[in-house]
Amino acid sequence: MIARAVFLLMLALNLAMGGWWYVHLTRPPAPAPRSDAPTLLLLHEREAQAMADAAAAVAVTSGGDSVCETVGPFATQSSLQRALDLIGAQALRAQFQEQSVENTRGYWVYLPAYENRESALKAARQLNAASVRDYYVVTAGDHENTVSLGLFRNRENASQRQTQIAALGFPARLEQRTEVTRQYWIEYERGSEAIDISSLPGADELTQRSRACR
Repeated sequence: MIARAVFLLMLALNLAMGGWWYVHLTRPPAPAPRSDAPTLLLLHEREAQAMADAAAAVAVTSGGDSVCETVGPFATQSSLQRALDLIGAQALRAQFQEQSVENTRGYWVYLPAYENRESALKAARQLNAASVRDYYVVTAGDHENTVSLGLFRNRENASQRQTQIAALGFPARLEQRTEVTRQYWIEYERGSEAIDISSLPGADELTQRSRACR
């Protein structure tokens, strides 16, 4: 009796184990991730990718009679993209280059910073007594307690202002103000027919010049 019960118990365990292995070995594999699922791109990544795609779309094999030129500068990515679209419809190949350019914003005439605000205000009162107008005392920031005497687009005008103030006995200084901006140039290769750039964004400010083909 006991032997029979043990036999039936072992048989049941074997059947259960066999069923578990059957289910897990025959289960279909998990589906692979969809290759067409959308991916997340940041805005600046999308802009850069769009311009790269536009440049790549017009890259084709050129013949031996091709001409290579450069046109620019374009101040923004949007104007660059529009120009790439227009040139790409006519060029054999095109690509863009980005440059950092230091531009002059103007010229600043000033009295260097005083040790405290009271000293700066005293200098301002002395300027006023000498019939000097168009000045102000900087009260905060990197140039705190500096007496500004004007911003000028033209260096000659700035030099005249500096000379005028210095003649009154004040240590006037002249400083060139600059800023770094980005510019974009398009390099392209074309056939014998010239590419008209008159319809490009900011055409009046663009420069078109020849370059060596690579």
